[in-house]
Amino acid sequence: MSEEILINVTPRETRVALLDNGVLQELYIERMHRRGLVGNIYKGKVSRVLPGMQAAFIDIGLERTAFLHAADIVKVAYADTEYQSQVPADIRAALHEGQEILVQVLKDPLGTKGARLTTHISIPSRYLVYLPDGKSMGLSARIEDLPERERLLELLQVFVATTGEGGYIVRTAGEGAAAEALRADMLFLNKLWETIRLHAADIPAGNLVHEDQPLSVRILRDLLSGEVQQVQVDSAQTYTRMCDFTGMFVPELKARIEHYSGTRPIFDLYGIEEEIRKALERNVQLKSGGYLIIDQTEAMTTIDVNTGAYVGHRNLEETILKTNLEAAQAIARQLRLRNLGGIIIIDFIDMNDVDHKQLVLQALQQALARDRTKTQVTEISALGLVEMTRKRTRESLEHILCMPCSTCQGRASLKTPETVCYEIFREILRETRQFETKELRVLASQEVIGLLLDEESTSLAELEGQIGKPIRLQAEALYNQEQFDVVSM
Repeated sequence: MSEEILINVTPRETRVALLDNGVLQELYIERMHRRGLVGNIYKGKVSRVLPGMQAAFIDIGLERTAFLHAADIVKVAYADTEYQSQVPADIRAALHEGQEILVQVLKDPLGTKGARLTTHISIPSRYLVYLPDGKSMGLSARIEDLPERERLLELLQVFVATTGEGGYIVRTAGEGAAAEALRADMLFLNKLWETIRLHAADIPAGNLVHEDQPLSVRILRDLLSGEVQQVQVDSAQTYTRMCDFTGMFVPELKARIEHYSGTRPIFDLYGIEEEIRKALERNVQLKSGGYLIIDQTEAMTTIDVNTGAYVGHRNLEETILKTNLEAAQAIARQLRLRNLGGIIIIDFIDMNDVDHKQLVLQALQQALARDRTKTQVTEISALGLVEMTRKRTRESLEHILCMPCSTCQGRASLKTPETVCYEIFREILRETRQFETKELRVLASQEVIGLLLDEESTSLAELEGQIGKPIRLQAEALYNQEQFDVVSM
């Protein structure tokens, strides 16, 4: 396994590609005018408390008020840890309208929903997460070696005894870290929190107190590990900033960062642009000839597996098994690449063999094991469906790069020219019954006008005889297929 990180920087956008053995696995995009808010700390004001929902709306100075649930008042922002706390029985015991409160963003605004908040601040560094209001110590669940877990807990106990209040969590990157490096992280986090605390006391509610690092630095903090063989960045300024960060926190990995100065764009060189284009398509081709159909909606994402052109060499069951096994690998990659979250329904090709079903489910779970985002997978249902969830903290690739079609309004379909013709006929009858007119003029797209002059010409003539008025047709180049106007003359 060999991972590589490519970073493309333009004046208003930074894109990061994570490759595993040369294959694109994850893509991160940050634009200057809409940077992600996760990790940012705000001084907010409670605008409304909803006891029935055990939640509150908080004004933090954004376009939409943010959402704070009772469970998030004492909840840690990092889900891969063992740290847990008690949830208040009634949110009114903790919050009241007009109260000023320090909050941190757990989830970016998604669609029509505001940001999701927590009041339990957590500040990450390279190896640790500092919990200013915490009293406990924890370890990332991904650190599985028992002697290493014991070593890290002992170090934390010694450090906490000397630094004072607050709790700490060792991140996955802290596995194997030297005691000096962990202590340096701890001292840095204490100084940073003191700065944040003093700044929060001086500013009015509804303002940003602390902003997380830019994407290029966050990637080093969160993803740079021993598995990453190389980091290439095509901006000299960003390269310098990244070198400064690694020099301070992980000097042993600084040599892996390179400034790419080639004439060919770095994403073109590695075929990333083509992979991004494919990641926005509905269909995903499998090497065997089968394919996936991925449909993303507001409520859930559905993935349909099809054999396509693959016919196999032995029997139908073996063909279906091979297609489903290949699809399981491809689905895990597409979830990471497209950053699909929430409820996901996978419709594998129906299998009769119980052993085959288990093989496919195991293949999916193993492929998802490499996903840094938390996932949960259920058993294959009687209908052959797999229900799963993937934690959603930021917008999907499609939501970042695309917008709903102005013609179909995101329906992904248009009324046929025939349907529009019949709507025009009904509108003509409506006009003649309501208004006195000498003639009617129909303005529509070229496709609809062509159909009225050809296949529907007889029907149009019958309608003219029925209403006793002439009907003129006019093609409008700027009209889409569903647009039309019936004008009384």
